[in-house]
Amino acid sequence: MMESSMIRSLWCASMLLIANGFIFADEPSAVPKKVDIGTQAPDFKFKDATGKEIVLADLTAKGPVLVRLTCGCSGCDKELAYFQAMHEGYKDLGLTSVAIFRESDTKVAAYAKEKKLNMLYCVDTKGDAWDIFETKTMPTNFLIAKGGTIVSVAAGCDPSGLLAKKLSEKVAKTVNSETIDVQKIVADDNSEKQ
Repeated sequence: MMESSMIRSLWCASMLLIANGFIFADEPSAVPKKVDIGTQAPDFKFKDATGKEIVLADLTAKGPVLVRLTCGCSGCDKELAYFQAMHEGYKDLGLTSVAIFRESDTKVAAYAKEKKLNMLYCVDTKGDAWDIFETKTMPTNFLIAKGGTIVSVAAGCDPSGLLAKKLSEKVAKTVNSETIDVQKIVADDNSEKQ
């Protein structure tokens, strides 16, 4: 009976997270995956907007990397400001941010120009990155520590910025810094524009 109650509680908690639109993992999942918290980031190469090949291991050798598997949907679009604020706030502390879009080259190029995208990005229309990182959820964010160990996986879309705020706290710990309140930065920017 106790086991049944525990299973129901876990199911309800997971449904609450899913209903809120995101899942935030702090520990490896019960089902072992090759790409999970505490594992080494996968071998991954991509071409940036200029066509230059970038190797993830080369980036993680220099410092932490935030890999964001994303698209141009309205939710991801609203979330972008938080991730750009995070990138700006931590890049001088060694963070490299990479956005991987599952859209066409021309659409992403126009989007990057319109949004003044200030981080590395690439296009992956086939979804190879989603296979390599073992996820089907879009967006999914992987925070990888210097040296290549995955320290956080945050999946789902949260236009309110709460997911980005929690991820910012994890980035701050990774770069040994005070947390940057990305929600406040975006709210202040939006107030100035009005």
